Amino acid sequence: MSHEAAPARSRGLPQPLPRSGDRVQEEVGVMAIRLTFVCAPGGDATLGPLLGDAPLSEQGLRMARAARAVLPAHATAVRAPSVRCAQTADAFGVTAAAEPELRDVDLGAWCGRTVGDLAASDPDGFTAWLTDPDAAPHGGESVRRFCRRTANWLRDLPSDTGSALAVTEAAVVRAALIHALALPERSFWHLAVPPLSAATLTRRGGGWDVGFGHVTPRKDQRWVLSRSATLVCTDGDPFAATARVGGAPRPGVSRETVRSGSE
Repeated sequence: MSHEAAPARSRGLPQPLPRSGDRVQEEVGVMAIRLTFVCAPGGDATLGPLLGDAPLSEQGLRMARAARAVLPAHATAVRAPSVRCAQTADAFGVTAAAEPELRDVDLGAWCGRTVGDLAASDPDGFTAWLTDPDAAPHGGESVRRFCRRTANWLRDLPSDTGSALAVTEAAVVRAALIHALALPERSFWHLAVPPLSAATLTRRGGGWDVGFGHVTPRKDQRWVLSRSATLVCTDGDPFAATARVGGAPRPGVSRETVRSGSE
C-alpha cells in the first residue's frame, strides 16, 4: 500500500482505477479535486410521493443503463449507502464504495410516509420543515445539520482525490451546492435536482467551481451529457441567488452550449 493512497481509503474512496487516454490523466494532474455528483433516478427521496429509500423502477433502471455510456471520466467512485444508489451504480457499471457520510437526510418518524399524509396530518410541522432550516419535526436531521454533514465530508476529501464520481440522492447534491456556492441553508429547497442531473465541483485554490449538466436523449435515441450552466463562486463574492440544475439560467448563472458525449 502506498502512503499516498491511505487518505483516500480513510474517506471511503477506493483506489484510483487505471484509465486510458492522455486527456483524463492531464485533467487529474491539473486539478486536485474534480468531483461529479450524479443524482440517482427514481424521484427525490425527501419530496417524492413516498419519503425514504426505495428500489429503482424498471424505467429508472433503463434510464441509468442508458446513461452509462456518457458518464464523465473518473478515476474513483463513491455512492450513498441507499438501495437506490447501489442499483444506480450497478446500472452505470461503476464499482462505487458506499460512503456513510453521503447518506440521505434522516427523516426520522416520517420515513415511509407520503407527502400528502404529512401535509394533512401535520401541516405546521411539514411547513416548518420546508421553510426553517433548523426545524426537525420528524425527529431526524434538520436541513442545516444535514448540510453541515455533507460540507464536512467535502472539506475532508484528500487533496489528491483527483477525478471522482459520486452517485447520490437529490438532497445530497443540494447540500453540496449549498456548501460550494456559500448559499444560505434556506436555499436548500429552491435547488431543483432532476433524476440523472450532474453537478461537477472542482476545487481551485480556496473555492469551488460548479458546473451543471444532465443526461438527455437525442432524436436518434443516443444519449449525451449536456452541460447547461456553470457557476463560479469566489470567497469574496458568494452567489445570493439559487439556480436549477440542468434548467434555465437564473441571475448569476452563465449559460454554456457545449455538449459532450460518445457517438
